[in-house]
Amino acid sequence: MNAFAEQQPTFSEAEKAYLAEQRLARVATVSAKGEVDVSPIGLHFDGERFLLMGMDLPSTFRWKNVQANPSVSLVVDDLASVEPWRPRGIKVHGRGEIGKTHGGRAAIFVIPDRKWSWGIEPRPSA
Repeated sequence: MNAFAEQQPTFSEAEKAYLAEQRLARVATVSAKGEVDVSPIGLHFDGERFLLMGMDLPSTFRWKNVQANPSVSLVVDDLASVEPWRPRGIKVHGRGEIGKTHGGRAAIFVIPDRKWSWGIEPRPSA
């Protein structure tokens, strides 16, 4: 079975709230030659898919890589605090699609196939 044919993961309300606050992610793409590129990128999450934006996006490796190979990995993370140490984030594996925003800006859309999160859901009280 094609991995892209699987059902998209559902994001919890806590994960959606976290993603609504975030504006920066790191995206990993792979070229047709198998070369990996990881770079920071602007982010918007609409509840189901990620919209990745950046300056002069069509001239970047990530744009060219998504055209050649739609497999992407995306990480959105931060530190809620350093005392105590509380990292939190979401990692997504999915499919990248080249497109435009409603305003006509070049964009990469990421449709998640799998996701993992840490430090986002409320901790159970002791």
